[in-house]
Amino acid sequence: MPLLDDLLTRATADPGVIGVILTGSHARGLATDHSDVDVIVVLTAPSDAWQRDRSPELDLGALTAEQLSDTSMRWPRYGFRGAQVLLDRGGVAALVERQAVPTAEEARSWARESLDGYVNQLYRAVKSRRDGLPEAALMDERESVPWLLETVFALHGRIRPYNKYLEWELATHPLPDPWNQALAPAHVADHPVELFPAVAELALAHGHGDVLDEWGADIDLILSRAL
Repeated sequence: MPLLDDLLTRATADPGVIGVILTGSHARGLATDHSDVDVIVVLTAPSDAWQRDRSPELDLGALTAEQLSDTSMRWPRYGFRGAQVLLDRGGVAALVERQAVPTAEEARSWARESLDGYVNQLYRAVKSRRDGLPEAALMDERESVPWLLETVFALHGRIRPYNKYLEWELATHPLPDPWNQALAPAHVADHPVELFPAVAELALAHGHGDVLDEWGADIDLILSRAL
């Protein structure tokens, strides 16, 4: 890509640049005619020479190495999954890997938080079904899907993919059976309640039974609708 080649030439000539990272659809081999080129330039220090630049062809961001090492914000971290490090003058690839892969403690914390959110949404959904409110139930079921995905990926030590890349993630980094089929985009959105027993079993196997126990008999109501 000439645009990317020109950017790399410019970055290589700048001693303040220590890395260039290609993210987004181009990095994952999923680009379409409408895809821009997503690039992050990693700097030793903030520089006026590298500012945020967004156009139909290019989405350019700039981070210092210190900023790239900050993993406190969860939502942007999946963007580094499958990223390509095009220039690395020291430690950039390791920082990208750290963003893309949670620690065991991070994954455990996320799993517990999202499992509780998943159960909460399912409980709301099954109550609405029971009370003759199918439209509300459907909305709650759909709202449970992000919690479901977050839970299952965290229980496998992974960051939940963006919806756009869910199919790519399952194809290139498969989960153990039966999760590739269960979480496929064509399936998961319509079956969040039916998947609850399998999610509960997985959570129990990873030592999170206490999260489920806190819901008491409400779990039985969810199971009665799931089975």
